[in-house]
Amino acid sequence: MLLRFDGIAGKSTVYLNGCLMYHNFSSYNTFEIDISDYVYYDKENVIAVYVNTEGFEGWWYQGGGIYRDVHLTVTEPVAIDLWGVYAPYKKLDDNRWQINFETTVVNTDYENKKVTLESRVIGADGSVLAVGTGEGTVGLRDKGVIKYSTEVNNPLLWDCDNPNLYTVKTVLKLNGEETDENVTRIGFRTVEITAEKGLFLNGKPTFINGVCAHQDFGLTGLAVPENIAKYKVSLMKEMGANGYRTSHYQQTKSYMDAFDEQGFLVMDEARWFESTKEAMEQLESLIKRDRNRPSVIMWSTSNEEPLHITDTGRKLHKAIAAQIRKYDYTRPVTAAEDKTPDKSAIYDECDFIGINYNLSIYDTVHKMRPNKPVFASECCATGTTRDWNFDADANGRIRDKDRDANDWFLGREKIYKALRERSYVFGCYQWAAVEHRGEAAWPRVCSCSGALDLFLQKKGAFYQNKSHWTKEPMAHIVPHWNFKGLEGKEILVTVYTNCEESELFLNGESLGKQQIEKYGHGEWNVKYTPGTLEVKGYIGGKEVCSDKRVTTGKPVALRLTRDNDFTANGSDIALFTCECVDENGRAVPDAAEYVSFSVSAPARIIGTGSDNCDHNNVANTSRKMYMGKIRVAVKLQKGQKSFTLTAMNDNCGICKIDIIL
Repeated sequence: MLLRFDGIAGKSTVYLNGCLMYHNFSSYNTFEIDISDYVYYDKENVIAVYVNTEGFEGWWYQGGGIYRDVHLTVTEPVAIDLWGVYAPYKKLDDNRWQINFETTVVNTDYENKKVTLESRVIGADGSVLAVGTGEGTVGLRDKGVIKYSTEVNNPLLWDCDNPNLYTVKTVLKLNGEETDENVTRIGFRTVEITAEKGLFLNGKPTFINGVCAHQDFGLTGLAVPENIAKYKVSLMKEMGANGYRTSHYQQTKSYMDAFDEQGFLVMDEARWFESTKEAMEQLESLIKRDRNRPSVIMWSTSNEEPLHITDTGRKLHKAIAAQIRKYDYTRPVTAAEDKTPDKSAIYDECDFIGINYNLSIYDTVHKMRPNKPVFASECCATGTTRDWNFDADANGRIRDKDRDANDWFLGREKIYKALRERSYVFGCYQWAAVEHRGEAAWPRVCSCSGALDLFLQKKGAFYQNKSHWTKEPMAHIVPHWNFKGLEGKEILVTVYTNCEESELFLNGESLGKQQIEKYGHGEWNVKYTPGTLEVKGYIGGKEVCSDKRVTTGKPVALRLTRDNDFTANGSDIALFTCECVDENGRAVPDAAEYVSFSVSAPARIIGTGSDNCDHNNVANTSRKMYMGKIRVAVKLQKGQKSFTLTAMNDNCGICKIDIIL
């Protein structure tokens, strides 16, 4: 009988029936305990978990307590180990792939056991592409690895645009009888990275347009249900991202599943830069859980460690990298270094060179190690506030426009242009995809570097990234066009676009056409006059896209919009956006109404959020609107068939949205 905790924030101690079972000292690793000998089979059992949250492993919001799933697994005495099926493969020729299975079997019995294993590779349509079988003997009270192989012909390949996945179902047989089974997923792909040519995914040149992010969500903290994780990743994909760095720890399984399903190139990072027994156990958990994932293309031993420029750091990195390769021999190992990378002590032990910030010394580092590919393991970190269109102020607001924050945190445009000009750079992971709690400057409650705000609303940076990372013609105007009282004053208008030319119009009158350099943007200073601000994008002289901002009237009504997919499974959270609209039904972008919410039982509102400077309890069911939007999170009871969410405001009346499941 096995008890598994996927994540407990803080230093935890687990007891069963008064007996101390396990200590765990990290907030991010999964751990499993064999409790077979301590369980009562004839009366009630008591599991107790003590969590100490006084210390922190990082400089970001960490939360406290059990925040991921807990599992109780009952097996036969001989069973497949947790994450016990390893399915590395190699491409034999244009049509054939060989999978070299390594399946770990646990024998808790008191005699040696001969076992047979069968692994089936199953397509999305249920068809069986290949079958591999193996057999061996596992010693008493021990683990054994059974190796065997099979060939797959003409599988659909996994890539960023078509992330084709296959299921591997492995059955364990003892004396001819099935006693256990395991299901994991794989995807067939090749990754080649060189300093001369960059990254090739299945032979196709690919640049990593990646993002870093922490795992929390502004309305739920660290406890992020699967449907929210997938929604977050879908927003990153919509922005054009094709890469993700798990900064700076083993992140929740739901995120990793979403990266496999949505085609991301993942840098999977360990938390502890140590060679201690505890650190190696955490590392084993990370590697074994994620080593079959096609999305994971490299492992990272560490982030921004002061020891990176010391011989101690070199030895630690080498030891950790060796342990990683013990569990997965198919992927390269690197690290994210910011401490004067030109003086690095670890790069000789890295397969790739990962640099955080330090744009000015990229060429120096490359000259020192010209045969090693380089990538930006972290860059940008330029803070903005959603839809704030004035200079930064003492209330935590920062203009929603790309800029250099300082010599370290440079603007997205400057960074991206510089990286794409260097052929030896194969990608970047931008800080950050989403605002996260912690790393805040008063009165903000979060970091402000995200392209999405704390409540997953899109900022200007979202559209700037989209203009850099996507090909479908697009243009987006920042800011809105509601500036009553500033008539005749100049308003800075920015257009993020991937078009060759942009032309801005105010009330039908052209304000000029601009050539847009690659990865650049358009910019005009416009004297404010109410009306319609419109931009048109041109490629080859033809209009291919447009965007508008219209001056609205005062808020007269509320509007609720459903934002994500959800079911009444007892875990999913439903997200909605509340806006104010004017008499013509147009969203009022600068509305600041105070709105109260209610939902029909047994559903309940678990959070509302709008302003990242709002210190009121996130669980409050009333919230002041910031820049025209409030996010509402609703938790459904398992099996619930329908619910109604209601929003109320003194000026705008009542609005309802009915949901049928």
